[in-house]
Amino acid sequence: MNLVTLLPFIVLIGAMFLMTRSAKKKQQAAAQMRDQMTPGTGVRTIGGMYATVKGIGDDTVTLEVAPGVHAIFAKNSIGAVLEDAEYNRIVHGVSDDATADAPVVPDDASSLTEAPKTDLTKDEDEAPKLDLGKKDEDAPKGDDEPKDGKSDGEAGAK
Repeated sequence: MNLVTLLPFIVLIGAMFLMTRSAKKKQQAAAQMRDQMTPGTGVRTIGGMYATVKGIGDDTVTLEVAPGVHAIFAKNSIGAVLEDAEYNRIVHGVSDDATADAPVVPDDASSLTEAPKTDLTKDEDEAPKLDLGKKDEDAPKGDDEPKDGKSDGEAGAK
């Protein structure tokens, strides 16, 4: 066979080798991360639940998801092992760094509905109120009809 006809197969096999190699590296990194778990460590599961490790078995991990509530998970379901500072920041809202002086964002939108009054904003009593849904009672009756005698929706066919 000719080398040109074998070239696509060689490229395909090389691409498959590179993909499996990178996947194997990711699996090894995840296994190493799971081996770092010790009781008392904060973790995040692949489902997004934060918990504290209470016990480690061969293939399972006992997690405390709430005070006094323990659940058994497969080791493969641990998505990330978190540092203590990050776990406390996420779960308990405890911040150790200088971000405590940062402005606090409210949990609900009710505090955002009233805008602070500045010199440019008028008081609600001063602003004129327009009612666009009603016609004026004292307006002349003939002004709202078009001059060509056609009303809305009529075709102007001759």
